[in-house]
Amino acid sequence: MTLATRHLLYSMFFTLLYVAIHLLAIVGVFDAIIGHAAGWFLAIAAALPVAGWLWVTLRIMDSSDEYLRALMGRRLLLAVGLTMTVLSVWGFGESYANAPHLPVFLACPLLFLAFAVVSPFVRQTRA
Repeated sequence: MTLATRHLLYSMFFTLLYVAIHLLAIVGVFDAIIGHAAGWFLAIAAALPVAGWLWVTLRIMDSSDEYLRALMGRRLLLAVGLTMTVLSVWGFGESYANAPHLPVFLACPLLFLAFAVVSPFVRQTRA
């Protein structure tokens, strides 16, 4: 199995797990535990696929040559920087401009979006 195929399969697994947990929460399967101490188990379960995506990305980087590792690292660093900038602006907007509060868990989808946006433009490891 090629590296790209493994990456795709692992990513699909963690994505389907993420979607399944949230769909079950949306339809009310976990309503009895939300707002109680047991809700922390749901919070952890919902975050595990995010850790899985990180693990898949690190495996890809570990299995790649130096050039691809550097390229992926540069893309991730730019995506994290963009995400932190957007979140900082919004956070200050909440404090100083009465912007509506957004849940912290939106940082993860924003990071993935930022990664998707910057990746096509980062095609070399030098500035």
